[in-house]
Amino acid sequence: MKPVKVGICGLGTVGGGTFNVLKRNADEISRRAGRKIIVEEVGARRDNPDVDTKGTQVTRDIFAVATNPEIDIVVELIGGYDVARDLVLTAIENGKHVVTANKALIAEHGNEIFEAAQKKNVMVAFEAGVAGGIPIIKAIREGLSANKINWLAGIINGTGNFILTEMKEKGRDFDDVLKEAQALGYAEADPTFDVEGIDAAHKLTILSSIAFGIPLQFSKAYTEGISQITTEDVQYAEELGYRIKHLGVSRRTESGIELRVHPTLVPEQALLANVNGVMNAVVVDGDAVGQTLYYGAGAGAEPTASAVVADIVDVVRTLTADRDNRVPHLAFQPGELSDAPVLPIEENECAYYLRLSASEKPGTMAAVTTILGKQDINIEAIIQKATSAEQVPVIILTQQVKEQKMNDAIAAIEALEAVTGSVKRIRVEQL
Repeated sequence: MKPVKVGICGLGTVGGGTFNVLKRNADEISRRAGRKIIVEEVGARRDNPDVDTKGTQVTRDIFAVATNPEIDIVVELIGGYDVARDLVLTAIENGKHVVTANKALIAEHGNEIFEAAQKKNVMVAFEAGVAGGIPIIKAIREGLSANKINWLAGIINGTGNFILTEMKEKGRDFDDVLKEAQALGYAEADPTFDVEGIDAAHKLTILSSIAFGIPLQFSKAYTEGISQITTEDVQYAEELGYRIKHLGVSRRTESGIELRVHPTLVPEQALLANVNGVMNAVVVDGDAVGQTLYYGAGAGAEPTASAVVADIVDVVRTLTADRDNRVPHLAFQPGELSDAPVLPIEENECAYYLRLSASEKPGTMAAVTTILGKQDINIEAIIQKATSAEQVPVIILTQQVKEQKMNDAIAAIEALEAVTGSVKRIRVEQL
């Protein structure tokens, strides 16, 4: 049978890993795919010293790969938004199937890309865009297709998880651990995407669409980072039996879909609470199967290449299938996507950890609890730390309530004369 020819655009960490895995495991991959897979051409601005491209055509023009008539599958591994979008749409227009690891591209332009692919009868595969080597997209889209997904929650950014793990285990502060993460290559020189939750929100947007059959809506995802988490918060969470994790949470409700990334108190015995370092993990709750956990390396050359090559194999296996008999891009048939709205964060409901600085004057705590009571907020636990200072830290754990009510309560508490500064709020998920 005629070999399938692949063009790889981008020869960085993931591109180099993909090239090497395709070469090293060529025989095993062809046995799985049913056809030989050849890297016909590589498009890269610069060479990778860890990749031996001898015998493979290399061009500095990535768009030449997208228009090469010999190529069947274009693998986009250049990252970013605009150039990657143009490259992918060019490849689709030229009748190429596409494999990408670019979560930002799919989260922000996926609806347009999938529509173009549908018209041209080509596939776009993006397993490597979420959680690196963990096959979470295939699991939800195919393995759990019998289920109505209730919710999913995940640690889907290794940089943030590494920072929070170090803060918990060694009592280090955020800035100190961030510098080490940058030195180790876990965080970029500009770490905003990782520590402020943007990277995780891209991934969660994709997972939510596949789980609930809604269009991709990254702009409606609520995003909050971990840069304001202190060692005190980590310690108080431990005292209450929780650990702080930077979670992406998406849940189906009667009103719509929750889509949010933020620091979260998780019970210490929960599976996600025990995922440490740079590892990723996702819990999915389905009505038939219950909870399932997917754990593994969320980044790195070969873990991510594992997912890229698996997508290439999937595309090869289904090259002869007609459009209507392939696995849909977002798990549900294009004409069957739901119009369920993504809820604003004010409409989301969860429990809360509150930390405030209050004077020990008589009546202060009564005033705080009265405010909470007026908003129908029940208290689960209170810790009041004894210090020699005039202002003492007070930690309150609440039961579930709608976020808007908590916003109103916090505003009223901050207005109390006996309360100094702002109230620290961290959401709590029992999972």
